[in-house]
Amino acid sequence: MAELPSGLLEACVVIGASTDKLRDIYQLHVQSNIKEFPLLEGEVLQVHAPPFVSKETNSSQLIGPAFSRVQKRRSFIKKKRRDRAAEVLPNGETINSTEASSGTDDISVPKDLDLIALPQLCFPGGLQLANEQREDSYHFLVFTDLFGNRTHGVVVQYDRAIQSCQEGSVQNGNRWNPSKSRLYTPFALCVISKFPYYNALKDCLSCLLVLLRLARQADFEETIKEFSAKLSLVPLPPPGQLHVSFNLRPINVVLPSRQDQDSPIIDLDLHLPFLCFTHTTLLQVLSCLLQEQRLVFFSADWARLTLVAESLLLYLQPLSWQQPYVPVLARGMLDFLMAPTAFLMGCHISNFEEVAAETEELILVNVDDGIIQSSWSEVFDLPSIPSAAAECFISRAECLRFHYDLEQCHLGAGTDANALRAQRRDWQTRLNTQIQNIALELVVNVFRGVQDFLNHEHRVFNSEEFLRTRESSDQLFYKTVLDTHIFHSFLRDRLNRKQDAFSRMEQITRNHAHRNRAMTESPRRPLLSDLSRSGYSSYTSPSDRLSKRLGASLPNLEQPAHDSATALSANRRASFRKMTPDAGFKCPQRAVKVFRLPEFPPPLAYHYVQNYYSDMVSSLGKAINATPAGESALMARYHYLRGLVNTVSNRRLDALEDFQSLYKTDSDIFPSQMVKTLVDSLPAGERVQADKRPELRRLISRVKRDQERELARDGNRCEEDAVKRFKLPKTYMQLEEFVKCIQESGIVKDQGTIHRLFDALTVGHQKQVGPELFRVFYTIWKETEAEAQEVCLPASVSEHIEASECIFKLSSSVKTSRGVGKIAMTQRRLFLLTDGRPGYVEVAQYRDLEEVKVSSAPFLLLRIPSLKLRVQGRKEAFEANLKTETELWNLMVKEMWAGRNMADQHKDPQYMQQALTNALLMDAVVGSLQSSKAIYAASKLAHFDRIKMEVPMMVPKTTAETLKHKINPSVELAEPQAVDVLLYTPGQLWVSVSMGKVMVFDASSWSLTHTCHVGNARLNCMLGVDKDQVWMGSEDSVIYIISMLAMVCNRQLTEHRAEVTGLALDVDKYSQKVAYSCSAEGSVMVWDVPTLQVKKQFRLSCDRLQSVYSCNGTLWCSSRENLMEVWRNGSLKHRLTLPEQQKGSTATFSSLLLLPEKEELWSVCVDSGEVCIWRTNDATKPYDRVVLQDCAGCHCMIKVKNQVWVGGVSRTAAKGKIYILDAERHQILKELHGHSDQVTALCSAEDRYVLSGAGKHDGKVAIWKVE
Repeated sequence: MAELPSGLLEACVVIGASTDKLRDIYQLHVQSNIKEFPLLEGEVLQVHAPPFVSKETNSSQLIGPAFSRVQKRRSFIKKKRRDRAAEVLPNGETINSTEASSGTDDISVPKDLDLIALPQLCFPGGLQLANEQREDSYHFLVFTDLFGNRTHGVVVQYDRAIQSCQEGSVQNGNRWNPSKSRLYTPFALCVISKFPYYNALKDCLSCLLVLLRLARQADFEETIKEFSAKLSLVPLPPPGQLHVSFNLRPINVVLPSRQDQDSPIIDLDLHLPFLCFTHTTLLQVLSCLLQEQRLVFFSADWARLTLVAESLLLYLQPLSWQQPYVPVLARGMLDFLMAPTAFLMGCHISNFEEVAAETEELILVNVDDGIIQSSWSEVFDLPSIPSAAAECFISRAECLRFHYDLEQCHLGAGTDANALRAQRRDWQTRLNTQIQNIALELVVNVFRGVQDFLNHEHRVFNSEEFLRTRESSDQLFYKTVLDTHIFHSFLRDRLNRKQDAFSRMEQITRNHAHRNRAMTESPRRPLLSDLSRSGYSSYTSPSDRLSKRLGASLPNLEQPAHDSATALSANRRASFRKMTPDAGFKCPQRAVKVFRLPEFPPPLAYHYVQNYYSDMVSSLGKAINATPAGESALMARYHYLRGLVNTVSNRRLDALEDFQSLYKTDSDIFPSQMVKTLVDSLPAGERVQADKRPELRRLISRVKRDQERELARDGNRCEEDAVKRFKLPKTYMQLEEFVKCIQESGIVKDQGTIHRLFDALTVGHQKQVGPELFRVFYTIWKETEAEAQEVCLPASVSEHIEASECIFKLSSSVKTSRGVGKIAMTQRRLFLLTDGRPGYVEVAQYRDLEEVKVSSAPFLLLRIPSLKLRVQGRKEAFEANLKTETELWNLMVKEMWAGRNMADQHKDPQYMQQALTNALLMDAVVGSLQSSKAIYAASKLAHFDRIKMEVPMMVPKTTAETLKHKINPSVELAEPQAVDVLLYTPGQLWVSVSMGKVMVFDASSWSLTHTCHVGNARLNCMLGVDKDQVWMGSEDSVIYIISMLAMVCNRQLTEHRAEVTGLALDVDKYSQKVAYSCSAEGSVMVWDVPTLQVKKQFRLSCDRLQSVYSCNGTLWCSSRENLMEVWRNGSLKHRLTLPEQQKGSTATFSSLLLLPEKEELWSVCVDSGEVCIWRTNDATKPYDRVVLQDCAGCHCMIKVKNQVWVGGVSRTAAKGKIYILDAERHQILKELHGHSDQVTALCSAEDRYVLSGAGKHDGKVAIWKVE
């Protein structure tokens, strides 16, 4: 049986000196009054681990209470002297206890808990007796197993008087005198948990000490056991907005939840490193962690070591430290520092000199003094965090406010200790959130752009190209980091498209220019706005790159120097300044609820524990009933907790019902493994009962399906974990290998372009590319890119150029008809960068060219090849003596000219980007071949110029006037994908492409803002249900619900048994919003939108139900051969069949459109070019038909204003066509030709625009203006 998730308590261990040692030392102390005591060796005295109670009748099906995992246990043997089987105290009494019951005690402990080293870690400075009682001392431990799983411990050392343990007893016939000087021995209580609840467990131990001080020695063990049993009853909160609290007198203890499934639990004060280090030193420590150095922290306070180390590792999230991690090393463990690998360890400050002198190549961090140094040099000379990111971090950090007292000085004195603790906890939570945002922003700024150098299809990271884009001063840092395990793990997550805090913040803070560039597959070049900022310096200065690269994440950082307020604030203490409101990552803050557990029962009695669980289930039920329907996320967390409690109390069917409700409301936190364990543990009788309940039967089948997928995924686990670095080929490549290599290199992804490049490089010889030729080609491509980045543009030049332009090619210095200089090529124009004092001379914008040809210019007695350009509106031609470069520039400019014309005619900027790529590939081909056939070879890449010459592609005037723009959702893919569904919601366009991929575009700029995946199957329909919900019906029979605010899909409706084909929205007779869904086998379901519950369902008899519409109290449903009007109760009102002319053919209904104000129903068929118009009140046959000229079939239809738009496919050219019909007169108004494949989807944007999507041979979305 698979294990259940751990509860709060893994084990509670008591460490102390052996009774024999204490007796001997005490006798010596009484006799000779010794002042100095030897260090003693600690021993494990007690181990308390769940289960603490069990049902009297043993059952093989029992899942033990108290979150136990009975199967994972072993016996801890504590050897004792056999003569202590019945130990006799000095007074003659026999101790009849578990501590002295036999020669060996079997202490049951969790299997993965190692107790051998625990005594040393609980007393890292040694176990020392004392004459006076010392203050209680806490510290924190982290244990790491071989698989990298961490367990956490909180330790308290407290003193007990040895004499108090033996008062009234007799030694050698004499009664001990209590009045003699006492001797104190320390005990260590260690609570071990799988989860880092440092503050909460520290609070728990503080409460335990109160009880222990009042308890008699005889009750010592029982008190600790009861304490442990209580903690084992505490369920952990699910990820999200619900915390758990419980009363452990005299204080309330709160367990904070993690923010989401991938976020860590944070239950410590994250600002401690800021109090220990200056900002510069803190960045140096973080830099060492990112470079995986061998770090040793030193402090006189053992607690500080773990808390500071844990905070620093949390700063690096979502990057995860992969190396050995031991934040507390006892004195006897210093040999660990000789390990040859990278590590992070902590030692007492008294060992500093010894470690520094005897161990080489260590980074020594003095936490107490805030100093970092290396063991091999007095000067710290490791590479630093990149300057732009560091400056941003420091600017943010200076705004943090660490002084709690300053925040609370306006409040009165509190009289309720728990209220004061809650107040402090809220303040700490806000500060922790600000620090997390600042640290996350630092990580994003350091690794921004990594995504641009990944090839997901082949799982390749082009590290060399990534390094080229970094500042020269940061190169050494990145070269080191790129070879670390921590970065490799980070890369693996990027290649797996993990949507974590890093990816969300990078997307939000990426400015619009870079978002737009992401939608065009153009070679990587700096924007001219970047070049112009740096003046004559190389590319961008760090300060300018700061504001550009970090973009929207850095508001209000650069204040004017004359701002007096700024000048004043600069002189104030940094920690006193107010945090800027939009600092870091802005996300909606959800209100946090705290669920308070019932008062603990006597925890060692089974029936009391069961009653406790019943009380908890009852409280959670009340919380669920009191939660408004709109707070589905909170509702999901209550169901999670109740399902967890029902599971451990063996109410299996109730638990499954809770988990079914959870799955529907928030699938992100669905505990798949726990539910699988629960299903496997069902007895035969309960399994029969579960199968009788439809929802539980669906849940069980889904769990099995997911299990099969997981097994299949495990088979591909090695492939998912693989991360390759791009390497130049070493063998000859055929076409298939060449395509893969080019895609991995990041030069271009489009297969058609790569095929043309292959033809160009293999002109005149065998169809294969050798490694040397590829190396030369690749080198020239990258050198051209580097040359463009080194261009220096003064302000007098850059002011003539748009900010979004990039320089892609520079000629050598040549003589032209407009002066001497270099010809620069951007994606919009050609201009002359004059020699001497740099100046700007406009040559031509591509759309203004009239003629491009090779000419010759006289020079003395020679004729020098030149390029001649004629431009609209200019009498004189522009001529440049490009000499040997003339033929190449002629090809490139013609291709750019043709691409510009294509882009303008089709309103598709992708043509221009593709032409630009073709031109640059020509340049690299000519440079790499260096032969007489080089120009001919490069002409193979003149794709658009050839199209222009062979088949002049004039767009019809009607299409050109109506078409406004095109976007390409498949730009990052190797080949186009069909647009399956389109949906417009206010300000956003939703585009569904292959296998559940959904792309969201900003409707103002048509730039990509979000990408998400819902399931692994094709989507059939989408529906905007309210301001925050988009429903998506999938071929996998699930309705996925995406939150428009959070852009996550964490709710699913799984009641359908076949693929979901249609969605509709309406209000019922009580004015409540309801949604309708239909599936292919004929089921129709009515949903209550606020609660996501099925209000009603029925089934229609038909061949593949395709869509559902609500109109005037009835539903209209479309199948392959029928259109049905159905009452809301499911009874059939009318059935319309295919018109007589179409019966017997392959035609089937593809779309219907209701015009209720006209009492009309319009229908189209897949294989028919005819629109049929029916009367809804007399639907025996169509009363009108509109024949669409040159139409082989129709696929979609929408109404906009007084027009009906029909999307189909041309009969002659097999290309997409859109027909605009007058809804009144039933006449064709326009025919639009905008796609090279059938039109598969249509949607309207506020009746101002219509958007159309096409099949896989086109894959684009066109935006049309509505007249």
